[in-house]
Amino acid sequence: MVRKGLGKGLSALLGDDRPVVDVVVDTSNTGMAGPASGRRMLPIEFLERNKEQPRHHFNQEHLDELTSSVKEKGVLQPILVRSIGIDKYQIVAGERRWRAAQKAGIHEVPVVVRDLDDGEVLQVAIIENIQRQDLSSVEEAVAFRRLMDEFGHTQEGVAEVVGKSRSHVANLLRLLSLPQDVQQLVDEGKLSMGHARALIGAENPSAIAKRIVAEGLSVRQVEEIIRGLKGRPKRQSTNKGSLSGNSKDADTIALEKDLTAAMGMKTSISHEGQGGSVTIRYEDLEQLDELCSKLGVCGF
Repeated sequence: MVRKGLGKGLSALLGDDRPVVDVVVDTSNTGMAGPASGRRMLPIEFLERNKEQPRHHFNQEHLDELTSSVKEKGVLQPILVRSIGIDKYQIVAGERRWRAAQKAGIHEVPVVVRDLDDGEVLQVAIIENIQRQDLSSVEEAVAFRRLMDEFGHTQEGVAEVVGKSRSHVANLLRLLSLPQDVQQLVDEGKLSMGHARALIGAENPSAIAKRIVAEGLSVRQVEEIIRGLKGRPKRQSTNKGSLSGNSKDADTIALEKDLTAAMGMKTSISHEGQGGSVTIRYEDLEQLDELCSKLGVCGF
């Protein structure tokens, strides 16, 4: 059963109310004490990565920076693990620290051992990476899909679990409809989220994606190319120079939903040439005062 409250962050799984596993370490090779609490030092070779880790790509520059820090100060934050056998622990959260410790030549690392089931392990890994903004858009989308397929979440449930808006979850899941080679380019950071969303539903997205990388095309240029391929006339503005509600593209509508969720008030976007306007509607003076507070200005 999937536990609730995960959207509040890792504390929902790492709080003091979670059971701590008593670890028994083989003292014949390490010389350590027998029973140990959930928080302790373990030989680095006792740890192994989680093959179901949502993140597949590690930024080498960031990893090198972390390695330098570990060499100077050690591993300051414990690695979250679970026991999977005698002298074997699976990393739940903190693989970057483990990798950096190996590169730095550290022999022991601080760990916290928790009794987590497979569902919780996956969710902790997803939440940790999302909160640290370490997942690519595609990796995040794949993780969301796994939460839905393997643990029975709806899109709303996923949004609650990871603390994101439903529209954010829905938009990322749409990326999985792209060909694998296009997803790979997004994964590698060669295509932005905006590029990827523009390619959804396009004819021959793989060819356009290669052109984006080769020519360094902007998202707007890609949209123009796709409109041309589909034989669509260029989007015309209204007399006021803005888009009518019915002519708004999917990305604009999705952004409006995200802003509405973030502000707690109905928000609309109108494109006017290269610029545009954002309209936020308030129901009463109390909401207006709340809006002013969010914007950091004095209210009524």
